[in-house]
Amino acid sequence: MNNSVRAKKHLGQHFLHDEGIAEKISNTLSLSSCTNVLEIGPGMGVLTKYLIEKPVKIIAMELDNESVSYLDKHYPQENLSILEADFLKYNLSTLFEGEEFAITGNFPYNISTQIVFKMLEHRDRIPEFTGMFQKEVAERICEKEGTKRYGILSVLVQAFYDAEYLFTVKPGVFNPPPKVDSGVLRLRRKKEFNIPCDEKLFFKVVKIAFQQRRKTLRNSLKSLNLSQKLKEDTIFGLRPEQLSVTEFIMLTKKIEEDAISANN
Repeated sequence: MNNSVRAKKHLGQHFLHDEGIAEKISNTLSLSSCTNVLEIGPGMGVLTKYLIEKPVKIIAMELDNESVSYLDKHYPQENLSILEADFLKYNLSTLFEGEEFAITGNFPYNISTQIVFKMLEHRDRIPEFTGMFQKEVAERICEKEGTKRYGILSVLVQAFYDAEYLFTVKPGVFNPPPKVDSGVLRLRRKKEFNIPCDEKLFFKVVKIAFQQRRKTLRNSLKSLNLSQKLKEDTIFGLRPEQLSVTEFIMLTKKIEEDAISANN
């Protein structure tokens, strides 16, 4: 195993070597709402080479120093900037001079959900998000209520974005090959992406509910000190996977109003 592959494997990422898949991923961005693109984890540029052909301004953010050196040497295009940085620690407000930007990439499996959560924090500047995840994670993000895969990621993402599972990628197109299939998805921010309830409370309700997903909401949300009257509402007899995103927002509003009543 050469040093570059070893470094990438340590970071939880696998090299995509199938040019056809790379081109297909590059075409998942509609670029209808902005022409700035942040590519996370470009590695040796297999996806980057197709992105730079588009009429966009690209920042490729890479943590591995050897990959950064390779990209600088082989992709000196004017519309591409190489940034050696950790996405999870980087101040995204400094990118693209405050303009909106899309995100894409072949995301490291071990931090992919953290990438999504950080994206949500900056959703006011990110109208579109596409990329490759472990298949199970991609499916969870796009899943609808009523299934075991539906959970925290599903609800929080779909509250603000329309989620679409695009296609599956087999292990053989990577070096080293992962032990599982990968999945490519696309998220497009909703026109109305401010939810009509307390946002922090919404995140808290969703996370607490799914941490004890086998219990009814009446039991899993006990820590929120709900009034007896509110707990008699029929919605509290349901389990979290039975609620749609809209119903979780409605549930949060009920809890919010209940807290206001208790303090008056």
